[in-house]
Amino acid sequence: MALWILRFVFILVSAGVGVTVIRAPELSSAPLLVFSVVMASAFAIIGVDAVIPRKRIEFISSVYFGLVVGLLLTYIVVIALTPLFPSPDPIRDREALPVRAAVQLALGVTLSYICISLLMQTKDDLRFVIPYVEFSKEVKGLKPYILDTSVVIDGRISDVVETGILDNQLIMPRFVLNELQGIADSSDRLRRARGRRGLDVLNQLRASPKVDLKIHDRETPEMSGQPVDMKLVLLAKHLDGKVVTGDYNLNKVARVQNVPVINLNDIANALKPIVLPGEELQVYVVKPGEVATQGVGYLDDGTMVVIEGGRPYINRTVKISVTSVLQNSAGRMIFGRFDTEVGGPEQDKADRPRRTE
Repeated sequence: MALWILRFVFILVSAGVGVTVIRAPELSSAPLLVFSVVMASAFAIIGVDAVIPRKRIEFISSVYFGLVVGLLLTYIVVIALTPLFPSPDPIRDREALPVRAAVQLALGVTLSYICISLLMQTKDDLRFVIPYVEFSKEVKGLKPYILDTSVVIDGRISDVVETGILDNQLIMPRFVLNELQGIADSSDRLRRARGRRGLDVLNQLRASPKVDLKIHDRETPEMSGQPVDMKLVLLAKHLDGKVVTGDYNLNKVARVQNVPVINLNDIANALKPIVLPGEELQVYVVKPGEVATQGVGYLDDGTMVVIEGGRPYINRTVKISVTSVLQNSAGRMIFGRFDTEVGGPEQDKADRPRRTE
């Protein structure tokens, strides 16, 4: 409602401006045409404002400050160049005023463009001292998430974002994107497939209306010559964000640097059903373990189960008793002891392991 009131007042003020303009002697010959142009311009401005309802405050601030600084620099430079201009006496030299105006106009346009362009490219490195901007940022309170190569190749980040649980802005650093493109162009078939999968996931994130994904191009001087993992940590510090990764080693490096980390493996483990020692499970044994008597199976969620005494029952379903559970950022592993056999060798391998109560 307040916005429509503002627009209505703007129309009234524009009508007043139009009436004032047509009173000028130079425009009195076509008052209706001049008034129509003024009102059409006012409605066009309101139309553009309505078509673009969501405007980013940093973009508006960059244009505003760029114009202010550019015009200020133009004024200073013109004053400094005044001795070089011809005498402004309109009787003796009629060319002085046009030359000064042309130079001033060219300087104003050039310096304004340079200042606006500079602020737009460095808006992530600068923080304007504007109460509204700072207040808005504090209210939002969301830190950006900086994506690692492994988490993009993994692909689960796309599914997590689609659930709507993440409202934060996702940052894809340019150096990570370059690494991903290098993997996609690899001569190794498996590595190339992983890289292309990562690019597909990145395109899905960019196309999703639920995702605010931004490609970050700039690097700070301290990132020069650093490996990708360290660049990610330094960028997270610079942007006051969090690193999203599935890499166990990067997880450790970031925590050493006191940088918050979101590990997708930790999220997946937190959502897995809790298995307690003494609980019974039915597991399909798929392969032998590292120890001579062990067999290995997997639960529906991919959790690895090591079965003591399960080696003779490969390709069979057995009931085990859980002895211990090992869980860390690399995943979860269950250790159990063989109890009884549930299915024979002829059992269909398509049967999935199920949990018994």
